[in-house]
Amino acid sequence: MGTEIEIDLGDESFKAELAENYTAKEISAALPVQTSPSFWGDEIYFEIPVDIVENEQPETKLKAGDLAYWPDGNAFCIFFGPTPGSTGSEPRPASPVTVIGELLEDPELLSELDKGLIGDVEVRKS
Repeated sequence: MGTEIEIDLGDESFKAELAENYTAKEISAALPVQTSPSFWGDEIYFEIPVDIVENEQPETKLKAGDLAYWPDGNAFCIFFGPTPGSTGSEPRPASPVTVIGELLEDPELLSELDKGLIGDVEVRKS
């Protein structure tokens, strides 16, 4: 079992679990992180203080609820639905990512958030 984390988006908090791969362990060591999020369709992403140049296991096919690291932007990504790169209802990253964990709650809840009211995002160990 990986490290349990909490992701705060505005007034809402979501539980998640990090995988046990190298990338997830590096991210866990860098927590807590608080920063401004960006959005790409139904993806929330934000820069984190981790610099891993290459994907550990490059993935382009994801499912809603996947957490990933995007090396092109040193970014923590939360996928909860289709992105501009999608051809159907499944999320697709802009370029390959390393899956680092998953939400432990229904990812559909993220689509109910008002993006304009989120403000900062904070990720911390539970």
